[in-house]
Amino acid sequence: MTQITFYRTAAAEYTGFTCSGHAGYANRGKDIVCAAVSVLVINTVNSLEQIAHEKIHVETDQDSGVIRCCFLDRPLKETSRALVESLVLGLSQIEKQYGKNYCKLIFEEV
Repeated sequence: MTQITFYRTAAAEYTGFTCSGHAGYANRGKDIVCAAVSVLVINTVNSLEQIAHEKIHVETDQDSGVIRCCFLDRPLKETSRALVESLVLGLSQIEKQYGKNYCKLIFEEV
């Protein structure tokens, strides 16, 4: 299962997210859930950097399927908030369509 944990403050300001694991929907290289999650997450990270010019710290480990993204400046710019909310929307649709056995969103207060 791919688990995506979004970290946010009591005031609902996002501070970052972690995406970990492989969906396990199909064999490696044919897993459409894993591919969809990866595209959404990587595109959001790239957009935060290249479009919103947000200061972020990113760590990745392909073997374990981990991508950590920490937002260094807070609060996020309006554009960045929209990008993160778009990521949440896309991932929640995957979770709804394919089930929490393959994609699970968690929101953790920090």
